[in-house]
Amino acid sequence: MTATLTQTTGVAHTRIYAYGAARGENIVPNDDLVGPIDSSDEWIRQRTGIVTRTRADAGTSAVDLSTAAAREAVERSGVDPALIDAVIVATISNPKQTPSVSAIVADRIGANPAAAYDINAACAGFSYAVAQADALIRSGVAHYAVVIGAEKLSDIVDPTDRSISFLLGDGAGAAVIGPSDTVGIGPTIWGSDGSKFEAVGMNHTLTEFRDGTAPWPTLRQEGPTVFRWAVWEMAKVARQALEAAGVEASDLAAFVPHQANMRIIDEFAKQLKLPESVVIGRDIETTGNTSAASIPLATHRLLEEHPELSGGLALQIGFGAGLVFGAQVVVLP
Repeated sequence: MTATLTQTTGVAHTRIYAYGAARGENIVPNDDLVGPIDSSDEWIRQRTGIVTRTRADAGTSAVDLSTAAAREAVERSGVDPALIDAVIVATISNPKQTPSVSAIVADRIGANPAAAYDINAACAGFSYAVAQADALIRSGVAHYAVVIGAEKLSDIVDPTDRSISFLLGDGAGAAVIGPSDTVGIGPTIWGSDGSKFEAVGMNHTLTEFRDGTAPWPTLRQEGPTVFRWAVWEMAKVARQALEAAGVEASDLAAFVPHQANMRIIDEFAKQLKLPESVVIGRDIETTGNTSAASIPLATHRLLEEHPELSGGLALQIGFGAGLVFGAQVVVLP
């Protein structure tokens, strides 16, 4: 007779307990970057809304940024690190193909032997990781999770590239997720369109670099293609996330899109018909585009500057290389 398997079940609902943040140590103004791309401070401000971006020291890695952000989030959450049994890091900036950033971070924050893994979903990575932590806890596989978006994009920047180099910054944002008496994380709307994989991503492979047939791989993008996709297709995804959560734009306290470009953020707000009462995350102005780190960094800043948003609803949406996207409505801690 075949034995019957048992299966775990978890709590009915989850929520975000707290956020943590770490930004690169150096504030880099537009004027420091305009020479090699034959541009100007005014051009960058008008096209992107960026005035400065934060970039890390040469000796600071995505692991270091992740650790700092995670430590703050865990401390603020009040959760004993020993109770954290899942650490998920969304990044494209691991300095090594293996081991994962997450395993090292789990150990550094006192969560060893938590399950730990990295995900590569570029600028949608944090939304993907929130979806996974929510599902893991509700299924009973985990009880508390730390979710981190971390990037050190300055390592993969070509200073002469006019398509994306001046946008990019370094930083990490973390969130602690755990059980809740009420719904704190709405359904995730996510997906991909690999037919547009060439719109944004690395221009070469590491094996081409090794073999001497290409220079060090750096990020590139087809700006107009990405802009059109982000504004038109992602506004639809944002509306689907609101609908799935059973709320309307007027119910939101905040809107936190991936910090890709201020013009995209402004167009989003118009498309979604966000009322004036909705506070919009605009961390890009002084931090730059930090890919997977941008949503948690922008949320952390919003809560620092607007503590009255605590307990309100925030719509977050990430989108980027793949092309991939993910969105959900969450209750702000």
